[in-house]
Amino acid sequence: MSMHRVKRVMVCLVAVCAVLGAGRAAGASKLYVGAASVSITPGRPVALSGQMHTRIARVTEAEAIASVLALESREGTQTAQAVFVACDLVAIDDEVLAGTRKRLAGKVAGLDPRMVVLSATHTHTAPVTKEGDYHIAEADVMRPAEYVEFLCARLAGAVARAWESRKPGRAGWGLGHAMVAQNRRAIYADGHAQMYGATDRAEFRGIEGPEDHGVEVLCFWDETGNLIATAINLACPSQEVEGGSTVHADFWHTIRQALQSKHGKGLVVLGWTGAAGDQSPHLMYRKKAEERMRALRGLTRLEELAGRVVTAWEEAYAGARKEPHGDAVLRHQIATVELPLRVITEPEAAEARSKVAALSKDPRNRRLVVWHQDVVDRFDSQKAGTSKPYKMELHAIRLGDVAIATNAFEYYTQFGIQIKSRSRALQTFLIQLAGPGTYVPTQIAVRGGGYSAIPESNVVGPEGGQVLAERTVELVNSLWPE
Repeated sequence: MSMHRVKRVMVCLVAVCAVLGAGRAAGASKLYVGAASVSITPGRPVALSGQMHTRIARVTEAEAIASVLALESREGTQTAQAVFVACDLVAIDDEVLAGTRKRLAGKVAGLDPRMVVLSATHTHTAPVTKEGDYHIAEADVMRPAEYVEFLCARLAGAVARAWESRKPGRAGWGLGHAMVAQNRRAIYADGHAQMYGATDRAEFRGIEGPEDHGVEVLCFWDETGNLIATAINLACPSQEVEGGSTVHADFWHTIRQALQSKHGKGLVVLGWTGAAGDQSPHLMYRKKAEERMRALRGLTRLEELAGRVVTAWEEAYAGARKEPHGDAVLRHQIATVELPLRVITEPEAAEARSKVAALSKDPRNRRLVVWHQDVVDRFDSQKAGTSKPYKMELHAIRLGDVAIATNAFEYYTQFGIQIKSRSRALQTFLIQLAGPGTYVPTQIAVRGGGYSAIPESNVVGPEGGQVLAERTVELVNSLWPE
């Protein structure tokens, strides 16, 4: 790597925790681990996020949960820390992150709120967290701003409990495999692409991009060998039951139940969604054969998906438990990365304006109006010369031999594969939706068009996606200077 590129990354750093020794150097440092979980399901009716129409949940089918992992490494007077909060939400809006950190600032001894990372599992049956996105007419329904207050208080409380419960512990890492995600973009003879497009049509030609079936696993034990927490990194959003009208944590609920039934109800399970902007658990082809086998085995679709993940987790756990590390180096870097915006063309802006005008006649179209209006606003800013790059908070963490990196988007899997392949770490965990979302597509996807690859879906386009890949690789690899 050139010195110019190294300096370009380092100048963005807003926080750097000290190097605490080699990844496996005996006695170099001591790892402390804490964990907690909390329900983030309100006790009132709530609007659900994830679809283009308003849904009101008056029933909770599977509680939305926030799972917290607190890590600290100590060597003499030097310390490093990282706190991960995996939330059963669609995304992490800026207000949620800021509100949670504000509640922690100066109130939790020794904790730097900047080191707290929030991410979403992307269940489409969790409460709305942004005012104005949906038309909510029912008087008894909890408003989004009120839910955010409830949510931030719950998250801050769980972070405090996890941090204050930290004790000497050990970490281990492993890798399994599970067929859960399928690339959800079908391509056709005329070159266009469609999310969830029919694959039984004569003009169907294939699936647009790759999939990543790796299941990256982190495990944490206390000093007596009890498993207290595990993080599972899966390149698939949890949206099998996405069209429902009940609060539901999707397949992560079933995964948590399965692991807790074997390893104890107190086990904290963090669901980390990997780079999966073009992925889904929904079947794209061979559907009848798949459904026949599931029915013959007497499984629900959630049980089938969770079973595959748990089997992969067991594979990884079998290896991880043989190499527990109480002295694993912990390093945490944060960079502010500036990404170029996707350029909006005149025809794209005109089409968006036309749709806003047509849809605005019915208040029930609120979500779609907001979606298209954003394109118009971005075009006007672009034309006036007032557009600014998208600023994203990028976290890169080294824990022993593994790296963990975050992004704010629904980041296409091709970018994730590129980062993992170029990383110097033994294993690289990618956590997407550590922010408000929007898709970041590949150039091939933009040419194909369709939902997730059109301007309404992308604040940052393929160029920005590649910049993010480069910055992530540079920052991750800077954690392995040796």
